[in-house]
Amino acid sequence: MSASNLQPARRILGALAFLTILLPGLASAHGNVAMEEDTCVQRVGGNLVHFSAYQPQDDAKAQYCTEIPGEGDTFLVVDLVDPGLRNLPVGVRVVRGLNATAEDQLVAYWPPAIHPDGVVRGEANLAKGLYTLIIIPEGFSPSSYLLRVQQIDYANIGRKAIGPLTVLFLLALIGYELSKSKRWRNWRVFRHS
Repeated sequence: MSASNLQPARRILGALAFLTILLPGLASAHGNVAMEEDTCVQRVGGNLVHFSAYQPQDDAKAQYCTEIPGEGDTFLVVDLVDPGLRNLPVGVRVVRGLNATAEDQLVAYWPPAIHPDGVVRGEANLAKGLYTLIIIPEGFSPSSYLLRVQQIDYANIGRKAIGPLTVLFLLALIGYELSKSKRWRNWRVFRHS
């Protein structure tokens, strides 16, 4: 095989290697996410908490994190993963918007209490919009989650589209390189004659 026939293959392999380095998430298989990598998990004073939202009126089995698809009654659950938080009073506030101190925008409040089972739960009626859920453990700085109710997160859509767009780009590049190769042209001429 001559050097000119190897050139398209080298370009394609170079593009694949470059994209693998640029986008390492495409090269790895998606499996179970470790607790520390779960977007629903946060640290509160060095302790882990996990947030979940449920809307059984829409889908009895679905569990949401910060992207809540519909309006209405929403069950909000904070799991106190680390046992250290289970012996401390922990409260939760939900406010409309991004201002965590806006008392006039308070949607729900669960006063600080000790939760030996490690679960802080409550219910709120959420309309379309942005909310801030604030976890307030006694003796630690509060931690918060931004909740998007019936909103479109364009940044997340863009991140999810990178993989398929990259594959489409690679297929187009491979097709282009093949169309320029002498072997491909000879095969097409032979096939049509």
